[in-house]
Amino acid sequence: MNVPEDLRYSTDHEWARSVGDRVRVGITDYAQDALGDVVFVELPSPGATVEAGGMLGEVESTKSVSEIYAPVAGEVVAVNSALADAPEKLNADPYGDGWICEIVPTDPASLDGLLDSGAYRQLIDS
Repeated sequence: MNVPEDLRYSTDHEWARSVGDRVRVGITDYAQDALGDVVFVELPSPGATVEAGGMLGEVESTKSVSEIYAPVAGEVVAVNSALADAPEKLNADPYGDGWICEIVPTDPASLDGLLDSGAYRQLIDS
């Protein structure tokens, strides 16, 4: 399982990457593998305010529908609209072209409260 060292992770299998004053969010390699072939992604609305652990959207696969949760609280300022026409990017490149949205966090330090790569590896290995 691919678990990049430079990211932070939620226990709900979302990843978070600091990009300037924003946090880019997506689902992990583990999550996309468990879902199977992704066929639809419901993205959050730009301008939406989200709470940490609150629902951001949904991912529909050939196996199931799963909710996507915000790893940090803040305002959604960008979404990956390319996923509307190519939801399979979540499977092909979950940490790159498959990102979901960007959030300007209410508290930038909240990113530090998420799991580091070692702790996330322990979570998925248990």
